[in-house]
Amino acid sequence: MREIDLVIVGGGSAGLASAVSAFDNGIKNILIVERNGSLGGILNQCIHPGFGLHRFNEELTGPEYAHKYIEEVEKRKINYLLNTQVIGMNKEKIVTIVNKNGIEDIKAKAIIFAAGCNERTRGQISTPGYRPKGVYTAGLAQRYLNIEGRLVGKKVYILGSGDIGLIMARRMTLEGAEVLGVSEIMPYSNGLKRNIAQCLNDFNIPLRLSNTVTNIFGKDRLEAIEISDVDENLRPIKGTEKRIECDTLLLSVGLYPFNSLLKSVGCKVNKETKGSLVDQNLETSIEGIFSTGNVLHVHDLVDFVSEESERAGLNAANYILGKRKEVKEIIEVAHSTNVGYTVPGIIKYYSEPLDITFSFRVRKNIKKATLNFKNPAKVLYSTKKFNLIPAEMIKITIKNLDLADTKNLILEVIEDE
Repeated sequence: MREIDLVIVGGGSAGLASAVSAFDNGIKNILIVERNGSLGGILNQCIHPGFGLHRFNEELTGPEYAHKYIEEVEKRKINYLLNTQVIGMNKEKIVTIVNKNGIEDIKAKAIIFAAGCNERTRGQISTPGYRPKGVYTAGLAQRYLNIEGRLVGKKVYILGSGDIGLIMARRMTLEGAEVLGVSEIMPYSNGLKRNIAQCLNDFNIPLRLSNTVTNIFGKDRLEAIEISDVDENLRPIKGTEKRIECDTLLLSVGLYPFNSLLKSVGCKVNKETKGSLVDQNLETSIEGIFSTGNVLHVHDLVDFVSEESERAGLNAANYILGKRKEVKEIIEVAHSTNVGYTVPGIIKYYSEPLDITFSFRVRKNIKKATLNFKNPAKVLYSTKKFNLIPAEMIKITIKNLDLADTKNLILEVIEDE
């Protein structure tokens, strides 16, 4: 059985950044396993600009962003396998892969799981109506257009205001399709503000909030859809139905972590993100297995994926090299009702103040808020934040956080008047 110090599952932005970081922190025997025919992951089909502003202080396309990290991997001569699928893992950190050469077991000292996320499909949101051709997830339509050169339709409607749906509204318009509108079931958009402005407003594409698709018509090819307003419980309101003739419906109704392998190993799950429950080192509940990127929680910016994954690489390297401090306490992280989730979900306390990066999202639009990190007895850290929206992940690094005598750490987001 081949032995590798660090196996990284996934060769997208998270896996590449993890590999570079681990290498630079002392781990040379690394293997990246990528199921596609090239490194870079989803970035390869994201040909629009807007990447790299935080990480590289310049605006890049997705392939350009990926290329920067691929160059660093090649420069370090980090090994990788393409067209290779991970089909099994266990707690002993044996990774089973399959490719054209057959099936192989690899023994790793540590694993970084960076497998990304999947799009929610029509079946997962239970849209009624027929099952004709012409209904695609937005990411699949993007791949057809940007990688394979196929325009999936000419009269397009989009369900969901996630960023990929907004970007495809612009992309389809630029390729000559007519985008008739975007429906969002929530009373707010789930996309970044800049994408609302640049992808919808600039092209006069209407965004209908508190609105959804309630029927699909067409037995062979999509002929029309029905949209309806929804109430505060997200239920369609009778009498608000409107029929829209179109040949294509794109779904941008959310992403979810591709976390099934880690669950099968027995890693605990964060019930809110559906990714793994991790500590501040991005280590799962199984020692030596780390998780990062969109397989951990869905990020809005790839720059944040890279930053997080560089921490995963550093912490995996420290684990392999035995640079581990004795854990004195396991502290659970909880949050108030205005918060959707927090990462990390637990903290390993080593009897000294810690530098911890927290990522979280709010559940609603909040113009002004006070953020408190507290234990039941006192507030340990407090700051003000403005214009919080569910579409934007919030990232805070707290230096020298003293968690002595803390059993539970609570993130509290208080809406200020």
